Order: sequence, then structure tokens, then C-alpha cells
Amino acid sequence: VGLLFFCTGFWGFYPLFQAIFTFPDERRMLMKERASGMYRLSSYFTAYMTADLPMELVLPTIFMIITYWMGGLNPSAFRFFITLFSILFSVLVVEGLGLMLGAVLMDVKTASTLASVIMLTFMLAAGFYVQRVPAFISWIKYISVIHYTYKLLLGAQYSPQQTYECSPGVACRVADFPMIKAVGLDRLAVTAGVLGLMLVGYRLVAYLALMRIGKAPR
Repeated sequence: VGLLFFCTGFWGFYPLFQAIFTFPDERRMLMKERASGMYRLSSYFTAYMTADLPMELVLPTIFMIITYWMGGLNPSAFRFFITLFSILFSVLVVEGLGLMLGAVLMDVKTASTLASVIMLTFMLAAGFYVQRVPAFISWIKYISVIHYTYKLLLGAQYSPQQTYECSPGVACRVADFPMIKAVGLDRLAVTAGVLGLMLVGYRLVAYLALMRIGKAPR
């Protein structure tokens, strides 16, 4: 469970901070080329998403191929591919969050600071460090990428009726393990659907934020 959470955390921070630098670093070039009418914003945005996709997915794939088997996780090929898909899905969602922050703020220092606060808050609300989150901040988990990814990874490894030896000769349900019970192993399709909405939503906000920069003449 700890390995799954820290995999989630690492592949939450790494692509986030990689993506934050994208639009602030290219702002001047984008303004100049759009002002000269060289291309549409949609063309630039689509080209960037497509060109950057392979490298965004190769590194976490290599990481999971090594870490999954070293960590002694479920040896089923099906479970492995579901785990890998969950991590790759998370990387794309978090990348979108980074692109959105960079495009909206257009300041690397401010965006990096805000991203750190957001991700640390998401991690605290995810259900691993704190199982009993105070009611006034418990809603944060519903917007936490870390929470939904962590839940998908748990669902990829365990089933609700699965048991483990919690003490000599005593079998306990995996679903009752505190760090798993706080998150749950149900409604995984809904979890994936929420991540899908985040994947589209973050990029849509980033695109709308870029529209204010150097509009091309009609």
C-alpha cells in the first residue's frame, strides 16, 4: 500500500513541474508567431500535446516495469497492465494541471509555489497519511488527483473479498485494512471517469488561458 501511494506521489510531482515551465518559457515566441498569423492556437496546442506524449509516457512505463516486479506486487499480467494504465492516466491528468497553472499564471515561480501547495494538500487528503480527515477539509479528496489515482491502484491490486493474515492464524479482509478502508475499493469506474473529466478540464482551461496571448489577426 505504501509503495502504491508513493508511486502515485512521485508521478504526481514530476510531470506537474515539468509541465509548468512549458507555456511561460514559450510565451514570447507564441506571442510573436501568433501575432504574425503563422498558425492557429489550436494547431500549436494540439501539436504540443501530440509531440510531448511519447516522452511523458515512456519514463513512467520503464519505472513501473522495474518497480512493479521488484516490489512484489500482484504477479498477474492483467493486474500489472491495469496498474500501469492507472499511472499513465494519472501522469496525463497531472500534466494537464501543470499546463493549466503555467498558462493561467504565466509565472514559473508563482505557479511552482502554488503547485507545491496543491499537491501536498492533495496528498494529505488522499487517505494514506490521515485516515480520519476533519470534516471541514474532507471535501478536498473529491478534487484530488492523488486520491483518485491511489484508489485505482488499490483496486488494481486487491479485491474487496480478498484476505490477508493480520495475526497468526487469523485472516482479515483486505477491504478492512485502515489505509484501504479510508479510500475504498468500490466505484472504480466512477473514479476513472472523474480522472477523465480532469484530463479534459485542465487542458481546456489551459487552452482558454492561452487565447488571451497574442491573438492572430483575422
